[in-house]
Amino acid sequence: MKIAPATVGVAFLLALLTWLALNGLNLNSDRYDRQTQALSDFTRYERGMSREVLTSRAGLSRNYDALVAMVDAYDAALERLREAAGTDREQIAAIQVLATRAARQEELVEQFKSKNALLRNSFTYFSLFSARLSSSDDRPLVADVSALAAAMLQLTLDTSDTTAGELQSRLDNLARLQITSEDNDLLHAAVAHGQLLHDLLPDVDVILKALVAEASNREQDAVHALIVKRQLAARVAARKNRLLQYLTSLLLLGALVYFGLLLRARAKALRRRAAFEHVIANISMRFIESHRDGLRGHVESALAELAGFIGADRAYFAWSAAPADNVYRWAREGVRFDQTWPNRALDLAQRFDDGEDAIVYIPKVRPSHPEDLAHLLDEAGVRGWLCIKALSGHGRAAILGFDAVEANALSKWAEFALFRTAFDAIRNAVGRVVLEQEKERLQASLQQARRMETIGTFASGIAHNFNNIVGAILGYVEIADTGLKSGSRSATSLAEIRRAGERARELVGQILTFGRRSQGAQERICIRTLIEETKALLAASLPSHVKLMVSQRAETITVSGEPAQLQQVILNLCNNAAQAMEDPGFIDLQITERDVIHPLSIGRTELRRGRFAVISVSDPGPGMDDATLEQVFEPFFTTRSEGNGLGLATVREIVEQHGGAVTVRSKPGAGTRFDIWLPCGLADEPISVDHAPSLALRGTGETVLVLEADRKRLLRYEEILAALGYEPVGFSVLAEAEAACRAARTRFDVALVCHVPGGSSLDLAYLLHDAAPCLPIILASPSVHQFAAPLLATAGVTELVHHPLLSAELAAALSRCLAVVAAGKRIKRIAAAG
Repeated sequence: MKIAPATVGVAFLLALLTWLALNGLNLNSDRYDRQTQALSDFTRYERGMSREVLTSRAGLSRNYDALVAMVDAYDAALERLREAAGTDREQIAAIQVLATRAARQEELVEQFKSKNALLRNSFTYFSLFSARLSSSDDRPLVADVSALAAAMLQLTLDTSDTTAGELQSRLDNLARLQITSEDNDLLHAAVAHGQLLHDLLPDVDVILKALVAEASNREQDAVHALIVKRQLAARVAARKNRLLQYLTSLLLLGALVYFGLLLRARAKALRRRAAFEHVIANISMRFIESHRDGLRGHVESALAELAGFIGADRAYFAWSAAPADNVYRWAREGVRFDQTWPNRALDLAQRFDDGEDAIVYIPKVRPSHPEDLAHLLDEAGVRGWLCIKALSGHGRAAILGFDAVEANALSKWAEFALFRTAFDAIRNAVGRVVLEQEKERLQASLQQARRMETIGTFASGIAHNFNNIVGAILGYVEIADTGLKSGSRSATSLAEIRRAGERARELVGQILTFGRRSQGAQERICIRTLIEETKALLAASLPSHVKLMVSQRAETITVSGEPAQLQQVILNLCNNAAQAMEDPGFIDLQITERDVIHPLSIGRTELRRGRFAVISVSDPGPGMDDATLEQVFEPFFTTRSEGNGLGLATVREIVEQHGGAVTVRSKPGAGTRFDIWLPCGLADEPISVDHAPSLALRGTGETVLVLEADRKRLLRYEEILAALGYEPVGFSVLAEAEAACRAARTRFDVALVCHVPGGSSLDLAYLLHDAAPCLPIILASPSVHQFAAPLLATAGVTELVHHPLLSAELAAALSRCLAVVAAGKRIKRIAAAG
């Protein structure tokens, strides 16, 4: 679980809890209390204002200060009510209705104040004048004034129309009185003020009635109902918020408990990881300090320790194409390994396609489909599987596996990176041992290669010199044979000398082939055709008690190489097999095709991936012991007195030059089997077609230019050419030969350039071809395989023969060369005639 999302979640819960706590406190209750108090004051001040009006009407109040103070308090209460309402539209509307009524009330109060002041003033004067008139001597006047005062008093108590009419009649009667005395002015003043009182008293009562009528509690009740409604809703919301606050507190408590458990689990995982890392560190230290002999015990101990962390019953480390001693296993007591395990686990890991480096983790195997990986594991008895795979050296796939066999599943484990570290530690330790073994093998191979190179160079130098001697012997034998009668004793002796010379030449050829490190032109060769040709040659050379039996499983196997050399390989193996068989029997020659998926070590050769043709030669002979097998490919090592020890050494050299390998299996009394591994040729290479050798025809006097540095050999070669019917013209110096070619370009029909010891005969051919571009050249060399075809074509070389020369081979080469020249001339004549 990531830290940032958890922190955000806890912060959100705390913010929610704070918001709910604030809302649960019902902070609006104070506002509702202020609203209620303002409404109560409004009602109280309204009543007090009515009381003051009535008091003023009754004349109990001398001034309006109390009424003004009451009106101001009335307005202040209304303003407080508005402020407490805030933005509540419904309350604002109700308060506005209340404010409208309050405005009317204040307007009536102002009217009352104005008229009531006049009324008080008139009452004062009316009472003053009435009192003065009541003390008059005019008794009728006093009676009328008393009646008027009584009517006025009645009007103050009852302002009905009847009472007002009665007062008006008395006022009218007094107004009609004509008094001559000084009371006349008082009478008119009293009547005037009485008339004013008559008019004001009803109006003041109307105002009082209006004030009483306006002083209704309907608007206050509406506002109060809204306040109570809002207050009840706030209380309900507060209760809900408190409930949500409680639930959020429980949720927060649960989150804290969960995080506490998570931290506890993380702490356990960290302790477990630390313990695992400590184990890996100890394993690595043991691997660093261990020697090769004690590595297996350390690896098995490491597998046991690693398996304990996930509850595995067995553990193993292996890689593809590894020998049996490089597979490391550990199993719990009572648990066994199947014979196909862990090799089958390696195949299953390869089927799991998740890149070259992957981790396959199946804590509990639940098979579903027959082709499913889990189904295959279940068939193998695996209940849980952890496999770490990666490519090791040379492209080999290595795995570190853990199986649950008796347990139902593997323990839960998420630190796969640590198992990858453990895998790397084991792989590096095992790889170090493999590298040490490979180093020892390479050092041995290097020493062997240096020894073989030294022997080959030494043998090649001797062979070249010996070849000249053998060539001189064979040349003089042929010259001497031309002057002797067939069947004579001397002719028979010369024939024996020739056979001995030819055997010596074959030995020289083997030595030169063994000592040669360059590779000639490659061709695509059909193995079936090569075996058929070799079989025909073996039919004449094998002893009568030995038969050759060929079996081929594929008809179209082809390889890339030199046919003559590969044929020599098969001939040497079959001849060795025939020489090893004392009793009648069969030499079994089998041809198969094998696919190498992973790099394969065979002998001292590392075969790459690809398809290989395997030629196996088996014989039922006496076989060989281990000491003989170790030296069987050594040059000049032989167990037969008539052997030269170069046959098998040459076989291995030729096969390795072709990119293949040779293996041998033999036991005393159980026969011997040689396996030749050759890489198959490419599909687009043309298959070589063997031509029958041309007939060695005699010449008809054609002129042959001979370039040979040695004077004695030059004379001998001239004699051979003359005996074959050609006219030889010999040169021992290149400059003389070039001058002769430039002087008469059509003088020579063909040129023969012989081998120059310590130099390059191909360079001589280059220079001669430059002097006579149209002159065909035959090049004589001790080894005809060391020249590439493009180089020969550039030098004008059309044929190659062995040096020293044999008359039959030279005659065939001259015949083919002159036939090609004659065909070219005919084509030119036809083209010119056309």
